[in-house]
Amino acid sequence: MFVDRLLPTLVHLRHATTNDVLACWFGVDRSTVTRAVNEARPLLAERGCTISPGVRLRTLAEVVDHLGASGKTGIIDGTEIRGRRPAAGRKDRDKFISGKTKQNVVKTMVVTDGAGQLLFCSPTRPGSCADITHTHPSGLVKVLADGPAVEVLADAGYQGLGAQTGGRVITPPHHKFKRTLPIGTRIRGDARTAAQSPLLTPYPGRTRHRPPEELAFLDPSPRPPRAHE
Repeated sequence: MFVDRLLPTLVHLRHATTNDVLACWFGVDRSTVTRAVNEARPLLAERGCTISPGVRLRTLAEVVDHLGASGKTGIIDGTEIRGRRPAAGRKDRDKFISGKTKQNVVKTMVVTDGAGQLLFCSPTRPGSCADITHTHPSGLVKVLADGPAVEVLADAGYQGLGAQTGGRVITPPHHKFKRTLPIGTRIRGDARTAAQSPLLTPYPGRTRHRPPEELAFLDPSPRPPRAHE
């Protein structure tokens, strides 16, 4: 019936679903779906139901040019897809183990716009590959550095990429660990450490032995008696 042919045609036009998927959904053969779409689509076009012309982005360079021309903000991130463990005896078997999830995964880099619309998906790589390392085989660094001025947001896994792309990639600030401790810093919460806190030096790696007169006012806790005493 016409309604049976119209429904898969509308799904195909709206979601760009392949005929194989539509055949599985409706429980028919692929040739039946192909024939139904080819018959119903001209009838819809006569009544103004057509697909609006859009932008087709085939390469990463076209994605960057599209972001620069539209003035949109891009977002890059790495996503992991869990897979089966490689066969035993394979040399690169450990390369698929992710350091974050501790599972066998493959990783891919995804580029979207600020609204979350998918623009680019890179080929997969083993799960042990870091996010920032994944950008080099795809040529993202060169494309951003030589392309238009765009703003791309990324997480902490891409720190350092902004310096390589002329500031086009924006990542969270890197908080370095403090190598020194101010005088009087309380490391532990016990009373004995609180009494010793004025004696802490700002350079823990360069501590020196205190003379007895400096430690005279300390009242260390008594040592428990040993078994032979």
